[in-house]
Amino acid sequence: MKHILVIIMILTSTLSQAKESFYDIKLNDINGKQIDLKSFEDKYILFVNVASKCGFTSQYTDLEKLHQKYQNDLVVIGLPCNQFGGQEPGDAEEIKNFCSSNYGVTFIISEKIEVKGEGMHPLYQWLTQKDLNGKTSSTVKWNFQKYVVDKNGELLNYFYSMTGPLSNKITSLIE
Repeated sequence: MKHILVIIMILTSTLSQAKESFYDIKLNDINGKQIDLKSFEDKYILFVNVASKCGFTSQYTDLEKLHQKYQNDLVVIGLPCNQFGGQEPGDAEEIKNFCSSNYGVTFIISEKIEVKGEGMHPLYQWLTQKDLNGKTSSTVKWNFQKYVVDKNGELLNYFYSMTGPLSNKITSLIE
């Protein structure tokens, strides 16, 4: 009986290590300062890979509206990425200026990252790989793909670019 208990403890430990904690992922903001994901426990987080020269760039407007409307329950984080058609060529200063002057963005913008391929950021590894997030695997298809993480750091769902930030598909998860 004692051996069975030890085996169960080992299996439980192995299973709990298989799923990486979302809150341990390191991410920097556009100024290079670390974003502490743990500080957002008890809030939903919407991650969106953004670009300034994309047909979906106008979604910045609705991302800001979403941020303003749900800021007590939701954190919006835009993640600039230049992997789709070279549509985010700017450096950090250009991206910050573009977001604030054209869309009045006040939500968090991260440093420029990669969301696919060999250089994929650890956040996107977690968001897109079932063995890390425990929910589902996905592929980032284009700019402005959205991922929603719940108040417990669990992946809820993801939405392709065509789903607007104020879509009922997204707001119903938060409300």
